[in-house]
Amino acid sequence: MSQTQSGFTKQTARNMFYGGSVFFALLFAVIVFDTEQRIPERSNAQAITPAVVAGKKIWETRNCIGCHTLLGEGAYFAPELGNVYKRRGGDFIKGWMKAMPTGAPHRRQMPQFDLNEQQLNDLVEFLKWTGEINTEKWPPNIEG
Repeated sequence: MSQTQSGFTKQTARNMFYGGSVFFALLFAVIVFDTEQRIPERSNAQAITPAVVAGKKIWETRNCIGCHTLLGEGAYFAPELGNVYKRRGGDFIKGWMKAMPTGAPHRRQMPQFDLNEQQLNDLVEFLKWTGEINTEKWPPNIEG
């Protein structure tokens, strides 16, 4: 009387492992390729101006990301600024920056960076540009 094996054999398990690994590696490659193809149309790179570049430098040198998030990246101590231009507008942003710190008791305070008018304009241009990047509706709430 011969016995038949039932269930998975080592060979079947090995084939499933290698086949699944190849399938998901190919799937990952396709997703990466598709994403790379979409970046130019979503990045808003055509709108980068010298003012946007100068504003990004201010953002970086003042370590704004140490408190704020920008498109979901950064610290969560202060509000998301990826869409702040759409929420508040350039004049509000400049007025807010000039008024800090307010000295309101029991509130987190933003430091005073003593930016001149050109630096404020550049920072606003950077935040405006950032708000025009196609983020697939991120953040999902207009208030960040």
